[in-house]
Amino acid sequence: MTRLSKLSRSLVGKTAIVTGAASGMGRATAFLLADEGANVAVVDLDQAKVDAVVQAIQNEYGPQRAIGFAVDVRHTEQLQSVVDKTVSAFGSLDIVINNAGISLSSPANSSNDDFLSAWDTTLAINLSAYVHLVRAALPHLKQSSSGRIVNVASTESIVATPTLSAYSASKSGVTGLTRSLAVELGKDGITVNCICPGPINTGMTEAIPSDMKSKYAQRHVSLRRYGEPEEVAHMTVSLCMPAMSFVTGASIVVDGGMTIRHT
Repeated sequence: MTRLSKLSRSLVGKTAIVTGAASGMGRATAFLLADEGANVAVVDLDQAKVDAVVQAIQNEYGPQRAIGFAVDVRHTEQLQSVVDKTVSAFGSLDIVINNAGISLSSPANSSNDDFLSAWDTTLAINLSAYVHLVRAALPHLKQSSSGRIVNVASTESIVATPTLSAYSASKSGVTGLTRSLAVELGKDGITVNCICPGPINTGMTEAIPSDMKSKYAQRHVSLRRYGEPEEVAHMTVSLCMPAMSFVTGASIVVDGGMTIRHT
């Protein structure tokens, strides 16, 4: 059937790298990208979990649609290797999704060693790794007809939780990095956007008792519930589509109305 619209929403033939893709929002994003036709490089720290996601995609779409890498995103040489091997396997790179993250308690009055350890680790994974992967991928993104970068931040870049200063600072840094890269890379036709998830049922929140989650959602979230990883993934993947060619530098909140609720 002939379409009346001109811009494509298809990701068939596109290639994406997703960090933190072995669980939660990253896994949901990897699965959704595959569902929409993209080739996916699954990146995370745990080899067994990476293999499980890759196998699930391959079982559904064939061995040619997914590869996996167990890496520590703090090491730039490992990120460069991921980019090189992804391009070697699929022939191109069109999409980078920086999703890997960690949340460590960092009370301001904790000991120097404890605070600095949490601070340095959090910023290395949640912020520095993002720009290192972008830099490694940039030569290939510039060759794409629809280069896309999506950085996953958090509503902690807008509001704040006690003892999470490192996490909040890193996520605020991600939104700033997103804006800066969007301005810089616009001339190359590359869009750079940011997702700010709110309370989502992921590994970071699974230790919170369900009754506490329910109370929090009733008090603070307009939709009165926690979100699911796939609900975030749909926004992330939408920003990767060729049709999203005039959206860049945006930080899009996916939080069920948490940050807008006053009472």
